[in-house]
Amino acid sequence: MPVKSVSQVPEQPVQAGSGVTVQVLIGPEEAPHFLMRRFVIRPGGGMPKHTNQVEHEQFVLQGRARIGIGEEVYEVKAGDVVFIPAGVPHWYENIGDEDFVFLCMVPKAEDVITVLE
Repeated sequence: MPVKSVSQVPEQPVQAGSGVTVQVLIGPEEAPHFLMRRFVIRPGGGMPKHTNQVEHEQFVLQGRARIGIGEEVYEVKAGDVVFIPAGVPHWYENIGDEDFVFLCMVPKAEDVITVLE
């Protein structure tokens, strides 16, 4: 389906996270090269340090968060763009009073997620 509403896509909890859900907006059966996902991290929630075998291109839609990428820590907000190289440890922590919402695009390739803590 070339056009759909985000409200048509079910939210799924992210098991490794705390207060985190994901929607696969464009899945592997819909696009030949990339997947598009929408993540929501509730206030006080986050994702533990982990690695992925694929790179991440992200666009922050709402809220504020602290993101660790490798040895660096960044505070990001709506309108920011984030790049996470393949294999680099990263984590997320919502530091605001509202949901932290971002789009995450990844290559359509096998991805192994390894939680590091």
